[in-house]
Amino acid sequence: MKIAFIHDWFTVNGGAEKVVKAILETLEGETDIYCLFDFFDDGDRQQILKGAKPKTSFLQRFPQSKKHYRNYLPFFPKAIESFDLSKYDLIISSSSSVAKSVKTNTNQIHICYCHSPMRYVWDLKDEYVKEISPLIKRKIASRVFNHLQSWDKRTSKNVTHYIANSNFIAQRIKSNYNRESVVINPPINTSFFIPNAKKKENYFVVVSRLVGYKKIDLIANAFSQIPNQNLVVIGDGPELNDLPKSPNIKYLGYLNASQMKKYVQNARATIVVALEDFGIAALEAQSCGIPVIALKKGGYLETVIEDETGVFFETQTANDIVKAIAKFEKVESNFSKETIRNHALKFTEEAFKTKFKNEINRAVKDHDKKLILK
Repeated sequence: MKIAFIHDWFTVNGGAEKVVKAILETLEGETDIYCLFDFFDDGDRQQILKGAKPKTSFLQRFPQSKKHYRNYLPFFPKAIESFDLSKYDLIISSSSSVAKSVKTNTNQIHICYCHSPMRYVWDLKDEYVKEISPLIKRKIASRVFNHLQSWDKRTSKNVTHYIANSNFIAQRIKSNYNRESVVINPPINTSFFIPNAKKKENYFVVVSRLVGYKKIDLIANAFSQIPNQNLVVIGDGPELNDLPKSPNIKYLGYLNASQMKKYVQNARATIVVALEDFGIAALEAQSCGIPVIALKKGGYLETVIEDETGVFFETQTANDIVKAIAKFEKVESNFSKETIRNHALKFTEEAFKTKFKNEINRAVKDHDKKLILK
């Protein structure tokens, strides 16, 4: 069976890329890899792709595409549709943008692991448009996003089987595409993210890309109001230089996995405020036995157990985060490192690979039955 794997882009080693690693390790035989952009460094390429170099789209050669690849959003549909995958029997896409919209034919099986329908043309469209100025650009952007939404819904039919990364995303797939999906949660590396015996240090930690929808500015604003509490922010992104500054906040920028893990292991808790599809960083912290202070929405409802592995806050406001930290302090001594760790062990790489392989086999059997009936 000839297999093609297509991911939106390889620019950073984030949560979606960890899923890519597990999927590629699940597939048997040779798999050709495709993407719009590939800017992995040697370390990430080896870790995620075992050194493989994907076939990229024509956008790879566009000016400053490495730094500003998102600016080419209006060209994404044409770029993804430019791939000719007609020789493959099985196509697996890993998509939070346009990978799922690759062209297919009726003789092919296309399994999409959907991290999220395109956020910027569905749930977060208004937020993205508001960030664009001046007004004339906003009007143009709004038309572009509306066009992309129509295209996204139309090409959702290119997929034969959807896999959602959470029940939250399964609901969005149903709402946006009117398609059913099977839920297989992303894996975490529970062998790497382990508790340590050291006494916790006096700080809270955030591990995140520093982009708008992650709402790191709200966390920083909250800690600006409580100078007796310390915050460590790990991650890089376009918002790094614009985030609120305070003596009790340290911005460490990008750290490699081992460095990041040490900060997580020694923290009192990790804080997550974005409306996440699943939230791998929160589970990695729990795998280290560290509790989570989380927004009570989205994927965190499926990965954080209130008063057992963390505490929730209701809204994305600095005030609610301040209240949640105060609440956490009152119950901090009740959290058990072992209990939190055991919860995270439900999301192992081995469990993910078994479920994903079973879903591939089911899809192939369903496809064969349809061919026989014809």
